[in-house]
Amino acid sequence: MSPTVTGMAVGAVLALAGLAFGFWGLLLTALFVGIGAVLGRSAEGKLDLGGVLDALRGKRSSS
Repeated sequence: MSPTVTGMAVGAVLALAGLAFGFWGLLLTALFVGIGAVLGRSAEGKLDLGGVLDALRGKRSSS
């Protein structure tokens, strides 16, 4: 799936969630989409969760 198609799909899901469940449903859906993206990248081996957590804790620079 190309990034354009993926972005369109995420936008459609968020729009439907916003229409069906209101603002808080939209935020909750966006949170779950973000969590799913992070977990998917981690499962593919394209994201080091340990490095991300260390950077968030201030133990290591992200650059």
